[in-house]
Amino acid sequence: MDWGNLLGTIAPTIATALGGPLAGLGVEAIGKAFGMEQPTIKKIQDALTQGQLTGDQIATLREAEFALRARMKELDIQEEQLVYADRDSARKMQTSNRSIIPPLLACIVVTLVCAAEGTMLFGKISPDVDPIVLGRILGTLDSALMLVLSFYFGSSIGSERKTEIIAQNVPHQ
Repeated sequence: MDWGNLLGTIAPTIATALGGPLAGLGVEAIGKAFGMEQPTIKKIQDALTQGQLTGDQIATLREAEFALRARMKELDIQEEQLVYADRDSARKMQTSNRSIIPPLLACIVVTLVCAAEGTMLFGKISPDVDPIVLGRILGTLDSALMLVLSFYFGSSIGSERKTEIIAQNVPHQ
């Protein structure tokens, strides 16, 4: 697992901040967590890739995650703004560079999703195919399609919020 994925698993807000306009806050949060005097992304990368993180280091990163969220509240920065800024920077890059790669990848993903779903719909899958493998493939394609649609059409953060609020208000049995 690379250091970005590792950080995204342990401290997703910090990882998102590092990839966007609030990278300074993310670097500062991890630097404090690991006791670095002058933290940089390179130093953070080195600290996260030196081997297996200890339980104490993971706990410290999670504490840094909560501290960053509190700091963002103080500064009136919402996590949705980080996600939006990240996506917006990708869109601006595409507008300025006019690269063929994003639309080409989007076309490939949409084509693969349509082909896979069509194959499933019309029953053209061999019975020898492991259903777990098939489920993983379809799940990966669905996730890729959501990323493509979010890039080109935006995402429904409000819908995520609604789902979160409903989940909090459903009585637990």
